[in-house]
Amino acid sequence: MTELGDDPDVEALAAARREEALATNQRRLLVLAGDHDAGIDAAFDAVRGADVPDDEVTFVTAREGFRFHRVEPKRASSLLGTTRTLVVFDAHEEFSANALGRVAGAVDGGGLLVLLTPSLDDWPTRRDSFDERLAVPPFTVDDVTGRFRGRLVSTLRDHPGVALVDLDSGTVERDGAYRQGISFDAAPPRIPREKNRRFPRRAYEDCLTADQSDVLASLEALAEPGTAVVVEADRGRGKSSAAGLAAGSLAAEGADVVVTAPGKRNAAEVFARAERLLSELGALRGGGADDFDILSESGGRVRYVPPTEAGAAAADADALVVDEAAALPVRLLESFLAAPAVAFCTTVRGYEGAGRGFAVRFRDRLDDADREVTDARLDDPIRYAAGDPVESWTFRALLLDARPPVDQLVADATPESASYRALSPDDLLADEHLLREAFGLLVLAHYRTEPDDLARLLDAPNLTLRALTHEGRVVSVALLAREGGLGPDTRRHMYDGGRIRGNMLPDVFTSQLRDEDAGVPVGYRVMRIATHHAVRSSGLGSRLLSAIRDEFAGDADYLGVGFGATPELLSFWRDNGYGTVHLSTTRNDTSGEYSALMMRPLSPAGRDLRNRHAAWFLGRVGDVLGDALSDLDADVARAALAAVDRTSSPDLSEYEWRVVVSASYGPGLYTTAPGAFRRLSLAHLTNPERASLTPREERLLVRKVLQTRPWDAVADELDFHSTAGAMRALGDAYEPLVDEYGTDAAHEERERFR
Repeated sequence: MTELGDDPDVEALAAARREEALATNQRRLLVLAGDHDAGIDAAFDAVRGADVPDDEVTFVTAREGFRFHRVEPKRASSLLGTTRTLVVFDAHEEFSANALGRVAGAVDGGGLLVLLTPSLDDWPTRRDSFDERLAVPPFTVDDVTGRFRGRLVSTLRDHPGVALVDLDSGTVERDGAYRQGISFDAAPPRIPREKNRRFPRRAYEDCLTADQSDVLASLEALAEPGTAVVVEADRGRGKSSAAGLAAGSLAAEGADVVVTAPGKRNAAEVFARAERLLSELGALRGGGADDFDILSESGGRVRYVPPTEAGAAAADADALVVDEAAALPVRLLESFLAAPAVAFCTTVRGYEGAGRGFAVRFRDRLDDADREVTDARLDDPIRYAAGDPVESWTFRALLLDARPPVDQLVADATPESASYRALSPDDLLADEHLLREAFGLLVLAHYRTEPDDLARLLDAPNLTLRALTHEGRVVSVALLAREGGLGPDTRRHMYDGGRIRGNMLPDVFTSQLRDEDAGVPVGYRVMRIATHHAVRSSGLGSRLLSAIRDEFAGDADYLGVGFGATPELLSFWRDNGYGTVHLSTTRNDTSGEYSALMMRPLSPAGRDLRNRHAAWFLGRVGDVLGDALSDLDADVARAALAAVDRTSSPDLSEYEWRVVVSASYGPGLYTTAPGAFRRLSLAHLTNPERASLTPREERLLVRKVLQTRPWDAVADELDFHSTAGAMRALGDAYEPLVDEYGTDAAHEERERFR
């Protein structure tokens, strides 16, 4: 530790680390810990010492009044795709792990990241607005812990390339000098010979590394239909730039290129590089990167389309470029295969998404598609040299490189060999390997996992983690959120339209479904569940859910779950004892899926809650399927209804039975009394084992009877030769329903037609 006296020479320290960063084309981290005002003053000293022009400096802070470019911490995502020489991140207010990751990624090679923090000894015990967000009712901010910050502090104190100044004591705790890991600059780009390339030479000249030019060459495959290219890279490797050069090259030839990403901001670099290339080629006709719609002189085009619409749009285009593919759900990724040619570009390690998750959850489906698939990878950093200590610190501190165990260690795991255990935050902090394995599996469980999720896992009082381990290795994991147990004032606030964080099921039941008592019972919602990809479909997930049920049977009223509804997921949860109680009436903007809520009661109070919402769901679903859910996938509807824990009674009048019998066994028409047919359809679909209908017949019940689709659309979708054929099939489908559910009078009516 170096004494600095009453006036720490931060300026000299910043100058030394800046000189080192420039010499290595890496970055360095300077931490200024202590009093907030002293930290701001010291940050100005650091800027002077680093000798960085004002227009290359950004302060990320909630405070105002700086001469430098300023970004509020909650707007840190605006730095995505930009590079700055020096960034000061003020962690005293509105600190979050997400903002830290975004800020660190914006610093260029040769630059400094300056982190302003409270005293490192005190920081874990301080509470701010992020902690308030973790304090979901009925918990308060006093229940939030500081484990994430405690772990972060420990990494700051021992990671290479981190300089640490204690402003309160006037000492340099660490000078951060670091000369190891220095690498030479990446190899220059390679320009294929003219006879071996299709894209313009200028596109290759705009590449910054050999890696990037090799990927661009792989992306030339997009010029041919029936192709797919998968590009994987860590952050900062130039993946989006390569995709933009490919899109611009295709547009220069006259191709219509659709670009999609989780949000427009994720695709900004693709458009910037495409526009720049077309301008350099003299082929830019109109539009612009700011409009996310670029036109070329040859009639080509590069345009952004949201993920939920991209598959349909790309089917009529020449190529589709998907940036940050790992941050999109499999259902949407599959829809993109409608494009003649498609590139999936994904970040392997970064908060944008999990590349390994993309590989595990989607790659097998891509390989089964009728596509010629090309794989490409970017390893060489573009904005800074390899071995950069700020990158390795970010990966370590935010667990961006967390992975589940290697396949060989868990390949023999079975439900019988696995051990059930609770993984407390203290358990995880005491064992870094355990933390990395558990969090690595959680990353795979969801199409978007962020650094904030690590902070929630370690500090949020409403979350708890359960796992199955095989010989000490994590093979299956479930993250649970405690919900309910809310007081009358909170429940009334929800009923009147107020939002309550962290209580998804009580919130929906109360605010949308008008059940003010829904927040009284205590439940645990399965936020995420994942099983190691090497032993998936072996029963481990079901074993984990069974153990969770046994553990919480005396501590909670119900278990719940909410997810983007697919037939496979609905069936999985049904097989594990969960019943459907709600389907959302709007699609998720990112996944394009309707959400399903399901419950498994554990107590009489939980059973009462489940029963009334299952009954209300059945009472409204027939009408909703004909209205807001008229476009719900028929197999999703079938699976959701089959998973309701109550059966629907047809309750037809004698007259209605005569109409149904006549339409099935005789000359009658469905349109005479569609309500009767709807109730009978619901009776079957909520108890499909009672009568034998084929999946196609059940889809016919959903599409025509429940969703009231036009006959020609139904016939076309379900592959009937004519509308008359579809009508006859509907009548035939009702015959076994009449046989099973019909009254004596209905059966007598049936005999008239026999």
